[in-house]
Amino acid sequence: MSDSVTRVHEAFLRRVADGDLPQVGAGATALALWPLFRAQVASRHLDRMARQLQAQGRGYYTIGSSGHEGMAGVAAALRVSDPALLHYRDAAFQIMRAGQVDGVDAMRDMLLSFTAAKADPISGGRHKVLGSKRLNIPPQTSTIASHLPKAVGMAWGLARAGRDDLVLCSFGDASLNHSTAQGALNCAGWTAWQGAPLPLMLVCEDNGIGISVKSPPGWVAARLSAAPGLRYERADGCDVVAVQAAAADLADWIRRTRKPGVLHLDLVRLYGHAGADVEAAYLGPAEIAAQEARDPLLVTAAHLRAAGATPGEILEEYRGLWARCESIAEEVLAEPALEDAAAVMASLIPPKPRLLRRHTPSPDAVDAVFGADQTALDSPQPMGKLINLVLAEQMLHHPEIVMAGQDIGAKGGVYGITKGLRAKFGRTRVVDTILDEQSILGLAQGLAQTGHVAMPEIQFLAYLHNAEDQLRGEAATVPFFSNGQFATPMVVRIAGLGYQRGFGGHFHNDNSLAVLRDIPGLIIGCPSDGLEAVLMYREAVRLAREENRVVVMVEPIARYGTRDLLDEDDGGWMRYFPTSGTAALGTFSRHGVGRDLCIVTYGNGVFLSRQAQAELGQGVSVLDLRWLAPLDGDALLAATEQDTAVLIVDECRRTGSQSEALMTLFAEGGRTRVARVTAEDSFIATGPAFAATLPSCAGIVAAARALLT
Repeated sequence: MSDSVTRVHEAFLRRVADGDLPQVGAGATALALWPLFRAQVASRHLDRMARQLQAQGRGYYTIGSSGHEGMAGVAAALRVSDPALLHYRDAAFQIMRAGQVDGVDAMRDMLLSFTAAKADPISGGRHKVLGSKRLNIPPQTSTIASHLPKAVGMAWGLARAGRDDLVLCSFGDASLNHSTAQGALNCAGWTAWQGAPLPLMLVCEDNGIGISVKSPPGWVAARLSAAPGLRYERADGCDVVAVQAAAADLADWIRRTRKPGVLHLDLVRLYGHAGADVEAAYLGPAEIAAQEARDPLLVTAAHLRAAGATPGEILEEYRGLWARCESIAEEVLAEPALEDAAAVMASLIPPKPRLLRRHTPSPDAVDAVFGADQTALDSPQPMGKLINLVLAEQMLHHPEIVMAGQDIGAKGGVYGITKGLRAKFGRTRVVDTILDEQSILGLAQGLAQTGHVAMPEIQFLAYLHNAEDQLRGEAATVPFFSNGQFATPMVVRIAGLGYQRGFGGHFHNDNSLAVLRDIPGLIIGCPSDGLEAVLMYREAVRLAREENRVVVMVEPIARYGTRDLLDEDDGGWMRYFPTSGTAALGTFSRHGVGRDLCIVTYGNGVFLSRQAQAELGQGVSVLDLRWLAPLDGDALLAATEQDTAVLIVDECRRTGSQSEALMTLFAEGGRTRVARVTAEDSFIATGPAFAATLPSCAGIVAAARALLT
């Protein structure tokens, strides 16, 4: 073990035996103190064991909790029913909460995680994470502060569901500086400022340093105490009795007022940051000694002495828990680990099905939603109107759906797609949010984990990049990190892609889907016309409701209002609203029966390819992919098996686009007469050159003729 681990351990034994303990106030009883002390000691010994196993080559990278054991006091102040999204140094919190639930052995569970055992009850051996389904602790990724927006959403979701619980979310002082944390604090205050219920307890665990970079003195207090809309409390995080009292007081206030609060804990970090980190490389001996002198276990030992416990009793408990830790460690080291790709990937997709209560709206409810739209239901409509109708349909039939996004309420969205929905379903189901994509997706995740089906809107595809980690690092990874025990059922709506005439340039015309395609388990849909949109949205909602999936629907902005296909006023791109039917995941839509050439495409590419098809003749058909991920490669090869040649039309950039994967698929399938038409590797311009870098009908025709000859 490292010198720091040995030094802190031996100092505890010596100082307890010598009575060299910090001065503490009287009042805490031994009966109340012993469970706190045991949780703290178990957390400390787990850190010692993790370091020992790593040194022996029998364990893996972990981030320790030593110095943060005061979080046991927060756990003691809360209910097990309060969801807890934890900082990675909060082992003591989880151990203390486990003591409140029969049949949970937190020390064994954590050692299974440390050793990457398949029997690890939270991640199934995939990652060292804190978390427990039974303890209401969803696992968190290591992405800094990414769980804070979700916590805000969960708090609002709990309040909306009428639950008398609060959400606990803890994070470090260095994480406070991350834009994600700042955005979440702002969103929480903004929400509370308007009187909306938000039972949220934020805990900042301030040990004064982030890996090796110190937090400026007074910065954390100044930042947190000035946050509008949040009550601020501070306590000595090394004193578990003080922590429990402060947390209990703040929790009581949050439950009574349904408002958010933040608890600022001053504590220490022992042993360095993580793994093999040696803090002597960036901290002086005096600084390290000062940290170790504030060891939280010594403070709790002082409370126990004041309550009448003897040094012998304290040391016996300490040594006994270490012996138990050693015994369990030997047992779990014999447990098998994951062995192959199939086992690792088994939790990427959540278990199914979900058992949901069916809801049949009354005739009056149906009339209230669709009465004014009868003309639209009886006549062909452009895509934008049909999306509006299918969203209303899904919200009517599934009361758990909640929509959220900037401008989607009174305005009805930038393009009017959600127009009228708030009037039909109310402000708590069609939510106008703050202008922050991280907060929008965080709200959606929180709703999804509190019994709702979330349907957030990102105004433009280019805006997703401000918040893509909320999908990549949180929503889509929750099943993986929890072995399928937690999921985030949601349908994300994004207006995107190109071909808007003279509007916005590349910030409003973004033709790159690479960041979405790179996320395992994520479903991506891209409808080409209004009929496809209706059928696909029904399937997207089903996937979220019944299979707990995260679905991203990319709506081609340029097709929202398109009416004609070949000639002015031909109405060739208008569609009727179908009363039934879905477009199942993995299915395609084929237009034409020709087998000389199949144009494989999606979104705007279908519109352009249908125009090219009219010019090329009956030997050409168009295959609409619909769903871009996951792509059923075998089904696509089978669907085009009888086609002499294949032309891929991809409106995304040549580099990083779907076309790269499709070309590879056909090549690996032994197909040789395959070509592609893509956008240039460029951003999109405003003005007359709005489509200059994008595929065109003329370009498709030329490429098709080259293949046909």
